This record gives sequence, structure tokens and C-alpha cells, in this order.
Amino acid sequence: MMEELSLAAGRLSSWWDEINESDRWQDGVFYFLCSAYALVSCVALVQLIRIQLRVPEYGWTTQKIFHFMNFIVNGVRAVEFGFHAQVFLFRPRVFTLTLLDLPGLLFFSTYTLLVLFWAEIYHQARSLPTNKLRIAYICVNIVIYVIQVCLWIYLWINDNSIIELVGKIFIAAVSFIAALGFLVYGGRLFLMLRRFPIESKGRRKKLHEVGSVTAICFTCFLIRCFMVGLSAFDAEASLVVLDHPILDLIYYMLTEILPSALVLYILRKLPPKRVSAQYHPIR
Repeated sequence: MMEELSLAAGRLSSWWDEINESDRWQDGVFYFLCSAYALVSCVALVQLIRIQLRVPEYGWTTQKIFHFMNFIVNGVRAVEFGFHAQVFLFRPRVFTLTLLDLPGLLFFSTYTLLVLFWAEIYHQARSLPTNKLRIAYICVNIVIYVIQVCLWIYLWINDNSIIELVGKIFIAAVSFIAALGFLVYGGRLFLMLRRFPIESKGRRKKLHEVGSVTAICFTCFLIRCFMVGLSAFDAEASLVVLDHPILDLIYYMLTEILPSALVLYILRKLPPKRVSAQYHPIR
């Protein structure tokens, strides 16, 4: 029995190494990721156009910004994986890290917009002040981007493995913050909605929407935190090399493509033609 298990493990390891070293598999996986990101980006753009046609009289609302940023993030990822050979082989290596990490930070900013939106709804329902929530969102994002840019500049000047390790731990910490935000405010809003009567169809839909998006986003950011943290201490789990195509496929599908597609589908409903309490313009 042990010999059979050992033989099976050896075959699996051999198969894994063969795929990782295969140029055909590398091109196939990364071009598939390119196509998947391009599709999600197009869906976000179409939804943005539909919203604009429905309520052209309002400016950049939270909903419009969310779809526009989805279009940008997924579009940038599509271009990256379309030119994967050049991206992964950039020298100095800090350019590869920048190109791969920047869309991840934009993804964080995009989806924490939902946390901000839910936090405002929750605070309004509890008669709590909301004027500092948007400022807190902007300040957190500014601090994160400033720290990340400083790390990139240091790596550009001095390619230091310790600083690269710190950068990966930082990305893992940012992902954990996002997961925590969804758990706190998505969970609070979900529990608050459950306390109200849910006989109406609209209330049931809103409850399902908040619960589903919270679960999806919390899971995807938690997976990102774990995977990036693992790659920081295990070179075999690195996500910034060309010869880990299957690992990259699993990582990007679970942390960006599937969550984006599912959330865009769940939030596909267009706003009413007249402004309502649930459709807040950006001031």
C-alpha cells in the first residue's frame, strides 16, 4: 500500500514538473487567464454603460465607480497575461513585481468600495455619523499605496530579498484587512437585515445579495492572504515566475476572476430611473 502511494506521489510530482516546464502549457494557461480577464472586463464595461444609459442625470456614483474600476483592473490583468513572457522576464525584477502587484491593490480598492457602501448604510440605519467613513476609506488606501510605492522604489535602488519578503507580507496583510472589513460590515448589515421582516421579495433579494457577496469576497481575500503569505516563505509556491502556470491559474481564478464574475452577476440589477435611498451619488 505504501509503495503504491509513493509511486502515485512520484507520478504526480513528475506530471506537475512536466507541466511547469512546458512552454505549451505556460502559453495555454496564461492566454486562458488573459481571455477570462478580458471577458470579465467587458462585462463590467457593458454594465457601466447600461447604468449610465439608465441614469444619465447622475454623476459618478459608487455603483458606477465600482464597475469602472472592475473594467480597469480586469483589463490590465488581461494585457499582463496576454504579454506574459515579457512581464515575467522583465529586468530589473521589481518591474515584474510592480506589474503583478498593482492590479491586486486596485482590486483591493475596488471591492472595499462595497465595504464603504455597506458601512454607510449600516451607520445610517443605526443613526450613527457617516461623514468620517469616506475619509477613512481614502486615508487607508493612500497609506497602503504610499507604503507599497516606497517598497518598489527601494527594490529598484537595491534589489533586496528581505524587502521583497516584506512586500509579500504587506500584500498578505492588506488582503487580511479587506477580508476583515467584509466580515465586520457585511456581517453586521446581513444580521441587521435578518432582524427585519423578510416577507417582501425585495428584502429577501437584498439579504441574499449582501450574504452572498460577503461570503465570496471574504473567502477570496482570505485565500489571497494565505497564498501570498505562503509564497513569501516557500519559493516553490512563488506567483511571480513563468514556470508555475497551474499555481497561477488556481490563484487568479480563486482570488480575482471567479469572485469578480460572481459579484458582477449578483449586482447586475440596474438602479431605478428615479434616485432612491439605496442609490447614493458620490459627493
